[in-house]
Amino acid sequence: MRLADFIASNVEPILMEWEIFARGIAPGAKMSTLALRDHAPDILRATVHDMKSAQTAGERSAKSRGHARRHDWDGSAPGNGGAELNGASELHATDRLSSGFDLMEVVSEYRALRASVLELWRDSEPAADERDVDDLTRFNETIDQSLGKAVSSYTQRVDQARDMYLAVLSHDLRNPLNSIAMSAELLRHANMTELAAEALGCASQITTSAEVMARMIGDLLDYTRTRLGAGMPVSPAPMDLAGLCRELFNEFRTAHPKRVIRFHCDGGAECKMTGDWDSDRIRQAISNLLGNAVQHGDENAPIDLTLTGDAAEVTIVVHNGGSPIPPGELPRIFDPLVRGSSAAYPKQNRPGSIGLGLYIAREVARSHGGTVDATSTMEVGTAFTVRLPRHSPVKSAQPILDEKHVQIM
Repeated sequence: MRLADFIASNVEPILMEWEIFARGIAPGAKMSTLALRDHAPDILRATVHDMKSAQTAGERSAKSRGHARRHDWDGSAPGNGGAELNGASELHATDRLSSGFDLMEVVSEYRALRASVLELWRDSEPAADERDVDDLTRFNETIDQSLGKAVSSYTQRVDQARDMYLAVLSHDLRNPLNSIAMSAELLRHANMTELAAEALGCASQITTSAEVMARMIGDLLDYTRTRLGAGMPVSPAPMDLAGLCRELFNEFRTAHPKRVIRFHCDGGAECKMTGDWDSDRIRQAISNLLGNAVQHGDENAPIDLTLTGDAAEVTIVVHNGGSPIPPGELPRIFDPLVRGSSAAYPKQNRPGSIGLGLYIAREVARSHGGTVDATSTMEVGTAFTVRLPRHSPVKSAQPILDEKHVQIM
């Protein structure tokens, strides 16, 4: 059996190998079979179609330079299987990006696909055919072309996201910066006899604006660090999580007096939840989740912060009522590149936020060996659940550029 016919007849075994490999990559460990396979069947069908189509020497030369025939991939020529089979690699790449796969992990999927197809074909012991070399060449050309489309789509989406966040950051930093500039100008022209009262108000405004800018810049630095693979820096030390949650509860209740905010802890008013965590980072994560509940929850529905625990781990739940997160958004709610993309759940940031709060909360949990999950329904409401082991072998993150990298730059 020729290679193209073998692929067409063995799609399911090939997809099983694809799924097993993808599940072995960290982001794929908790994904469903459907999500892991996503556009793989279309990629295989497009591969078979391309291998069986006629190709001139000139077209082969063009393909080797990364220039596929237009109708091979965009569905513009009649009889090529339709546009639904093409563009599969571009869609696969953007879906993998949304699921947390990095570029090298996407590339590795194609490498594994190539290897599994050839291994399964070899194990089938096909009869020798003088066209086998040509078939192998066409197969590798097609996989390379598909991989090139995936890489291009992935990097284009990353570039778009980078430009979007730079634009958001620039826009949102402008307001507090203008406030600081205006306050400084008022101080410069203030009447000396009224300077004390004027200075107090201006100084307060400058402090508030500076804090807003500092939060934005801090979130962006955390995002950049984690996306470059350095990880979230943490310094765990013994602490009482119940005490920290109680402080945040009081802060949010004071800041939002019109909202009903409640705190529940196993063990009553004197309960303690001790463990080894980075106090500042855990405060940041819980604050982000509470802020998200205030921002998106129904103003007439209570917000509940609940803390429970056992000997091994503690669980923090932030719950709010209101409109549920659309099902299409929920699997990607922690991804800053796609969150809030639908009209039903628009991205609306709090002052001092550039929309990275849930992403950072997830990274804080991960850095402590924990997890964050989200559920959302009209009947039950929206809940974010953080699970943290009381003691875990946390490794502090490395700087994005350490001394060795600086020396060789």
